Amino acid sequence: MSSERRLEPGSKPGKLIVISGPSGAGKTSICNALLEQIPDTVWSVSATTRPIRGAEVSGRSYEFIASREFERRLDAGDFLETAEYVGHWYGTPRRPVEEALEQGKNVVLEIEVQGGIQVAAKIPAAILIFVLPPNMESLRARLEGRKTEAKEQLVKRLAEADGEIATARDSGCYNHFVVNDILEGTIEQVKRIITGENEHA
Repeated sequence: MSSERRLEPGSKPGKLIVISGPSGAGKTSICNALLEQIPDTVWSVSATTRPIRGAEVSGRSYEFIASREFERRLDAGDFLETAEYVGHWYGTPRRPVEEALEQGKNVVLEIEVQGGIQVAAKIPAAILIFVLPPNMESLRARLEGRKTEAKEQLVKRLAEADGEIATARDSGCYNHFVVNDILEGTIEQVKRIITGENEHA
């Protein structure tokens, strides 16, 4: 028990902030801004079985691991949530998140809807925010502009987007939906949501 981290007297645990939305909606840009602009806020690095792409660095964007290693850690109960998306598995390592919250830090999770629903069930105090594109045409343009995926993968992601949005709304777990039209305005809106939730905590 000596390894447990306890809050200082009079301090509050941190807030768990879940950011979800279709691929290309702008989640990562929003998360990066939160890390820069909200004090004592840290990033939760998810593990994934998908291949590394672009300029991503393992351990920063994601922890890239083999499917067999993912299964081993899943069986050991090492993940706070897991989700399968477009043929690959994603998971949030449990221990780093719990330790950061106990230290009074806010933790940002950029995860898919399936994972967000799992987090809401385990940590009801989590703030769940779903980022919407202005419309499907703009989402297509953003995905095409990234030039990181084959055409068939792009088509699949667009098909998945409608289902993700419907699942998020129907789940009742996402209490905030924001439309990412102008990024700077969206960031300010998300910051106000988090500040307001912290004031009620």
